[in-house]
Amino acid sequence: MSEKTVKRCIPFVLTVIVLVLDQLTKYLVTSRIPLFSIGASFFGDIIRIIHVTNPGIAFSVGDSLPQTVRNILFSGLPLIVLTLVIVIYFRNTDFSTLQRWCICGVLGGGFGNLYDRMFRAEGVIDFIDVKFWGIFGLPRWPTFNVADMAIVICGIILVISFLITVRSQQEEPN
Repeated sequence: MSEKTVKRCIPFVLTVIVLVLDQLTKYLVTSRIPLFSIGASFFGDIIRIIHVTNPGIAFSVGDSLPQTVRNILFSGLPLIVLTLVIVIYFRNTDFSTLQRWCICGVLGGGFGNLYDRMFRAEGVIDFIDVKFWGIFGLPRWPTFNVADMAIVICGIILVISFLITVRSQQEEPN
């Protein structure tokens, strides 16, 4: 394996870390907190650890679809997308180191939730519940998990890094 290939593979450590942390925390929640119960509250009730499931995707979109349709849409398509992202990751020579780490963080979150959709009949396990004080009409933000955090945080950093790259390229004299 070339040195370049090895350097490209190192960020996949983050993929594995996110996947392991996601599944470990979901295991702890499912084994210690009864379904639809609050296991712990912090700072009053600002942050709660609860045990809920989501058979849909973000914000429970699609949870009322038939099981077969959910399997295709929420397992098959994400698997294809994650595979394409990995292919693009290795073919692209323009990604910065930061961008590669962010992509791998998003992949870890994607695989964490995909694992739940494929191997948990009840769907994705969510457990972090945050008070939202009525912003956007929500008393609490939709419950999420470690995989969701990795996708959002790494995704935001990735988009910002792309915007900075595009802007710096536009400012360069030709």
